Amino acid sequence: MTVAPHTGQIVESGNDAAAAPPAETTRHFTWHSEEDTAAFAQRLAAQPLLANAFVTLHGDLGAGKTTLVRHLLRALGVQGRIKSPTYAVVEPHEAPSFSIWHFDFYRFDDPREWEDAGFRDIFANPGLKVAEWPEKAAALTPLADLAIHIEAMDDTERKVTLHAPTATGRSLLQAL
Repeated sequence: MTVAPHTGQIVESGNDAAAAPPAETTRHFTWHSEEDTAAFAQRLAAQPLLANAFVTLHGDLGAGKTTLVRHLLRALGVQGRIKSPTYAVVEPHEAPSFSIWHFDFYRFDDPREWEDAGFRDIFANPGLKVAEWPEKAAALTPLADLAIHIEAMDDTERKVTLHAPTATGRSLLQAL
């Protein structure tokens, strides 16, 4: 399955657009090993703005989305077992100074599940939200601050593209 880039609307605002050069909104990386994935997760975890960001993860089955989340949660100080929320849809976690919700919308079928599960309330509260397979709930989720697209080239190498359609996302991207 190929996923289209997750980007925000283009809005012009007259003189404001001409006054400041556009911030970088896309970056590309190559991870040659799981150690590269872990190192990226460490750099991302070090960003204070991540504590209230919405990060989406895109890629085929086996691309490394859950592996990245596990490294990110460990880098943020999450203790204990970190399991994939494939069947539960969401797994809550606690970092030392904020809450984290890891979503996996792969099996998401019905928009009513969103309301029934209280996801609107989760997204309305502070904390990091990370979502795998966000396209399955795209009409219901807010715009991602950072969209991470992972493509497996072979058993170890990954081509990674980051899109940052929000101010928070652009700040995170610039810090990486």
